[in-house]
Amino acid sequence: MRDLGRASEVRAAVGPGELEVVAADLGADAGWDSATESVDYVLHVASPFPPVSPENDDEVIRPARDGAVRVLAAAREAGVRRVVLTSSFAAVGYGAVPRAEYTEADWTDPADPNSAYVRSKVIAERAAWDEVRAAGGPELTVINPAGIFGPVLGGRRSSSVGLVRAMLDGAMPVVPPLYFGVTDVRDVADLHVRAMTHPRAAGERFLAAAGKALSFLDLARILAANGHDVTTTELTADQVRAAAETDPAMREAVARLGRVPVIRTDKARSVLGWRSRPVEETVADTARSLMATRTG
Repeated sequence: MRDLGRASEVRAAVGPGELEVVAADLGADAGWDSATESVDYVLHVASPFPPVSPENDDEVIRPARDGAVRVLAAAREAGVRRVVLTSSFAAVGYGAVPRAEYTEADWTDPADPNSAYVRSKVIAERAAWDEVRAAGGPELTVINPAGIFGPVLGGRRSSSVGLVRAMLDGAMPVVPPLYFGVTDVRDVADLHVRAMTHPRAAGERFLAAAGKALSFLDLARILAANGHDVTTTELTADQVRAAAETDPAMREAVARLGRVPVIRTDKARSVLGWRSRPVEETVADTARSLMATRTG
């Protein structure tokens, strides 16, 4: 952890059991030798995902890229067997030219005009593969999940879960006509464990998504079907384009109008035996946990 003062908060969220906490930061070398000492496997799941793009893209890109390389170097020195890196569908399917469907063979071009976060994920993953090829070991496996939803552990919210919270709070009176892949945090965790130990996972990427892509309107309708008072009003494409003239967030939305990503997860299913729960269950459980931990 960057701040050991939060250790009690993390222990409370995780629940009973042994948990050793060490100080380390993606932007510095100190601490990573202690974090990887006598460790067989490393799951590198942390990368900055700010709610709004920073003025300087390097604020997101640098810790994502340098952190991935730093963790791999420490793991190599410690004799770690395998590192499982959490990348993102952002590193796969955010190219300027959309594809009919996406597999692990696809890559987002870091030169395309995407947000700092999207660029950070592809740049960091590329750097991780380059590091392993150049320096050797440890084994590397990468997980590329779509938008991660599901039950929360505490008061801190991911950006994906924040969408559900905004709908529940009435902070999203209308929704854009955009589609995105969904996966459950519990299924993503399961995939990480499978990738950590399966002999055929070394050197591979695995996409993670559940069923067909959802639109914001689909998400709202699932929430409404579970008794939540949320908007079910969708903007038109022309309204999104008009809003983009003054709203920077909407400018990114314009580029994704009409795209319905088809995310193939055959590889995770056939190689690792992975299965995902229905998106309706994931969305309902997300809302239920948010309501249970609501602090106003």
